[in-house]
This record gives sequence, C-alpha cells and structure tokens, in this order.
Amino acid sequence: MNSGKLYYQKTLKYFMFLLVSLMIISCGSSKNVVKSKASSNKIIAKSENLRKLDSKFDGKISGSVKDILHDAEKYLGTPYKFGGNSSSGFDCSGLTTKVFDDNGLKLPRRSADQANAGKNIDVEEIKPGDLLFFATAGRSKVSHVGIVHTIENNGEIKFIHASTSKGVIISSLNEKYWNKAYLHAQRVL
Repeated sequence: MNSGKLYYQKTLKYFMFLLVSLMIISCGSSKNVVKSKASSNKIIAKSENLRKLDSKFDGKISGSVKDILHDAEKYLGTPYKFGGNSSSGFDCSGLTTKVFDDNGLKLPRRSADQANAGKNIDVEEIKPGDLLFFATAGRSKVSHVGIVHTIENNGEIKFIHASTSKGVIISSLNEKYWNKAYLHAQRVL
C-alpha cells in the first residue's frame, strides 16, 4: 500500500514539474529573438525595426474595444502568477482570456493557441484591442501575448500585458526587448 502511494506521489511531482515547465515556456522571458531566413545556403539574420512605424490607425475606437481596454486597465498592478487568470494574479494568456471572456468573447487559454485566433494583420494595420504575440522563450515560437492599448500620434504602439517581473503593466513596442521579440498581430474583434 505504501509503495503505491509513493509511486502516486512521484508521478504527481513529475507531472507538476512538466506542467510548470510548459507554463514557464508559455509566458516566460528570455533574451532577444532574431528572425532567420534561409537564402541559397546563407542565413540572413533580420531584426525588424518597428520603432519608425507608419500606422494606418485612424484614431477611432469602437465601444466594444473601449470596454475591453477598460477591463484590462482594471488589472494594472495585478501581480504575475504562473497559470493565473484572476485578479489575484495573471500570466499573459490568463489576462487576455479573462478580459475577453468578461466581454463575452472566448479565446483559447494558451498564447500559442490565441496566436491562431482571428485574422493575422500587418503591423501597420494594428488598432487598439488587437493581440500582439512575442517569442520570449529564446525561440521563434509564440510564448507571450498582450493587448494593444494605444497608438500614439508618432505611431508608437503601447500594449497591456502580464509581465513575469512586474505583473500587469503597459509596455511599448518601441522598447528594445519587445521590439526584437515581436512576432505578429491578430485581430479577434
């Protein structure tokens, strides 16, 4: 009987370790990401510069987007919590899931799955309420998500997200870390 209980405890610990590892990869942070493109036996490293953005945003925000942004702002300052999706703590995809769910819109729970929801849009087409996806785990796979909050007159894109170090904050795509980690945007509204 004791050996069965011990086996169960070891299996549970192993499972929890795997689960925690997956979640860390899902919304973790790491160093810079560089997009690579193979071209006739050469690899060309390319890092997009999104700082000088010609935005096509006209400044108009629908009521449903305003509601989403208002709900996201309510959570500013909420601490980061691995696997969290409530006001006691959020991870990145937990925040987006909660905010959109509060507004009657269902998103997949994982950031990698959210990256396939809606319509892929070009960076110049980004509007508030769109989702931004990043590769923060040292690979080119989606591991972080944020909600576009504002687009400044100079084209600077600001987004709200759950940072592993600072909790729910507003960051800028002009910040070197986020600029290099940026992958793509999706419109789900």
